[in-house]
Amino acid sequence: MMWLIPLMLAATPAPDEPGSTRSLYLQLIHQARADGRPRAAIAYLDDFDRRYPGDADARTLRVNALLDLGDIEAAETAAATFPDGGGSAIHGHLSAARGRWVEAASFYQQAVAASPADPMLRNALGYAQLRAGQPESAIESLRGALDLAPATAVIRNNLLLALIAGGQAPPANAMLDQIRDERERDSLRRQIIAEAARLPIQKDY
Repeated sequence: MMWLIPLMLAATPAPDEPGSTRSLYLQLIHQARADGRPRAAIAYLDDFDRRYPGDADARTLRVNALLDLGDIEAAETAAATFPDGGGSAIHGHLSAARGRWVEAASFYQQAVAASPADPMLRNALGYAQLRAGQPESAIESLRGALDLAPATAVIRNNLLLALIAGGQAPPANAMLDQIRDERERDSLRRQIIAEAARLPIQKDY
């Protein structure tokens, strides 16, 4: 099921010549991650690094692929090779992977400020805020993300989760009612309610 935070956001490839070997390699790596094959992504990255050493996009993808695998220490080591540690988004991913949700939200806020039109950064911010015990802020962030990417199920589902967890059932039900397939709608409703009840919202002071 597509929901919850896609912690490991894909790096946006730098402009490249269409059909170039570099561009095709990066597409292959992105696709491997999207397909849930992080080990394949890392294997492709190893080959890519031999052809294009020091590529910034590839370094970001390596951190993300390692986080996909749950190897947080290796991801932190890889991020340390960046001059700035990988930027706010990478710091946010690493903090979230450690369960440091308030810290993650702070980094994601910086990342959103730098790239305000990126819906997945807003999605990551919203989920981090929810886990940090800030449901109202989470709802606002996720609404902004959904406005930017209205067809993205993971953002919609995170917003539904935030609404239910934040005690705002009527707008959540209104959103669910927009799903035409009754079986899909009822299944999603049950899963959202169950997940909200289990959600280990963490609040740091």
